[in-house]
Amino acid sequence: MAERIRRRAEHLLPEEQAAGSDDTEMQAASILADSDAREEYVESTPDLRIDHRRSEETVDP
Repeated sequence: MAERIRRRAEHLLPEEQAAGSDDTEMQAASILADSDAREEYVESTPDLRIDHRRSEETVDP
């Protein structure tokens, strides 16, 4: 996990850099935590959200 945070801190997007931070690793950790939470979130009304599925999840093999 620490390596993932370090790599993300080294490659902040321009808008993330513009936001400014005294601790880029803490900023990266926060960005990654938000991203992970969004991936894990299951919408109760799927028609309000775009699902990202793999082909094996949508058709019979």
